[in-house]
Amino acid sequence: MTIDVVDLREFYSRRLGIVARQMINRGIRERWPGAKGQRVLGIGYPTPYLGLFREDAERCIAFMPAAQGVLKWPTGRPALASLVDEFSLPLPDAAVDRILLVHALEMSDDPAALLREVWRVLSGSGRVIAVIPNRRGVWTRTDSTPFGHGRPYSRSQITDLLRQTWFTPTAWGEALFMPPYAGGWVLKSAQMWERAGAALSLPFAGVHIVEATKQVYRAIPAKRERARLIPSLAKPVLVPSSTTVTRS
Repeated sequence: MTIDVVDLREFYSRRLGIVARQMINRGIRERWPGAKGQRVLGIGYPTPYLGLFREDAERCIAFMPAAQGVLKWPTGRPALASLVDEFSLPLPDAAVDRILLVHALEMSDDPAALLREVWRVLSGSGRVIAVIPNRRGVWTRTDSTPFGHGRPYSRSQITDLLRQTWFTPTAWGEALFMPPYAGGWVLKSAQMWERAGAALSLPFAGVHIVEATKQVYRAIPAKRERARLIPSLAKPVLVPSSTTVTRS
């Protein structure tokens, strides 16, 4: 289900990928205008979007799943990207303030386990943004882009998944209302597609951009067992053994 990291890099180096990154970056920036002094972690293939925070964040790193592969990032600087087991992140509890998930949940074999690991490493006041393909969008209908691979989600499915893994959705956005074609007229009119889609609240965006917070205090269901009462004997009763010999 996972796409190779080389294919992801090639997509974002093409014109369609560059425009897609710009549209998604706009949605991310609306939720997180800045990350000054924050510890930012990207999971999946987040490097096209982590540039928004790399300069002002206290720390900004990228974790890429072993099945996908990893590329050096950023180029020309000390590496900030690492190959990891997505279900066992090499970080202590509550180590980061913000986590960006891109090409992660839809590609994971166990998205619930991934989100529980995200919950573990996120600080109590931390926030998560997940960019997830919309199952009703046009972009999921073609495999010529990374958003057409893996499992797409509806808004209700995302909400259920987040709540099952101890997160609360707090804000929603969409991006990629334009069709996934590299034609010149489509790319030139990308801004118009985005404005019209957002203004009309069209349900056919390519991706959901959902922000969530960590549930620090969770309700734990209690199972009450019925007590089984055993009557006690007033006095001990001696039962003669069948092997006892009676003397005359």
